[in-house]
Amino acid sequence: MFSAVQKNSYFFRRIAFVPAYKPPGQDDFQKLRDFLRKHDKYLILTGAGISTESGIPDYRSEEVGLYARSNHKPIQYQEFVKYPKVRQRYWARNFVGWPRFSSIKPNATHYAIRELEKIGKVTAVVTQNVDRLHHRAGSENVIELHGSGYVVKCLNCPYEIDRFELQEILLKMNPSMQASINMIRPDGDVELSKDQVEQFKTPLCPVCEGPLKPDIIFFGDNVPKERVEKVRNQVSASDAVFVLGSSLTVYSSYRIILQAKEENKQIAVLNIGPTRADDIVDLKISTKCGDILTDLTNSICT
Repeated sequence: MFSAVQKNSYFFRRIAFVPAYKPPGQDDFQKLRDFLRKHDKYLILTGAGISTESGIPDYRSEEVGLYARSNHKPIQYQEFVKYPKVRQRYWARNFVGWPRFSSIKPNATHYAIRELEKIGKVTAVVTQNVDRLHHRAGSENVIELHGSGYVVKCLNCPYEIDRFELQEILLKMNPSMQASINMIRPDGDVELSKDQVEQFKTPLCPVCEGPLKPDIIFFGDNVPKERVEKVRNQVSASDAVFVLGSSLTVYSSYRIILQAKEENKQIAVLNIGPTRADDIVDLKISTKCGDILTDLTNSICT
């Protein structure tokens, strides 16, 4: 690996939804290996930057993030709750995008994290992602900070349904729905025409006829208190925090770093580009996770 890295370290690479980055050097590898070897129990916090390597775009990456490639804004919680037309648009887009979104596979970073779990180094994997790729890679103690697109719940009663099961229902409700998928979004939806959206039949709860919502923390919503407390306990049970692929922009992830600092935990960040916590973490490496984590894991696990 390193002969190639050293030879090409002055090039900046770009891969699909991964922003331009400088490949890791020997010094980056050594610093991260020392960090991982030094600590016995670390909490791993992951963000959209690891899922981009599987083909799911993030929101904020320069030039390749959703904000840079379109004028699309993410769904707002209050708008979803208040307006049937907003729910119709969301579910139409999500329905068309679901087959592709749900078929995306874990990448080397997800599997490397699983290997660290196997040797008992990881207290928990806290992820901001809603794609369940950690689960598909075999990770066991995963806390989905922002929920999951794989579960759908009623806003008015306890009813919930598996997203795959709901897809079958939506297929029967909308047999003629078709679209050309040009740009999948971070939460799995796609762009549709106004006519396609208006023709779409929105799902309702079969128990109370209330609105259905994916179990995702939309923008403007709050992470449930019990989930926040569970994460806090896992941070306290760890002796370090390792951040992978997150800019730590949203407070729900940034407060994990603040807690770790308050408890004198060491923090390492592996992420392309700046993060909100760059000035307070102990180690920051700016490169693609998949280019370095597998070799790091092999060096720790052997």
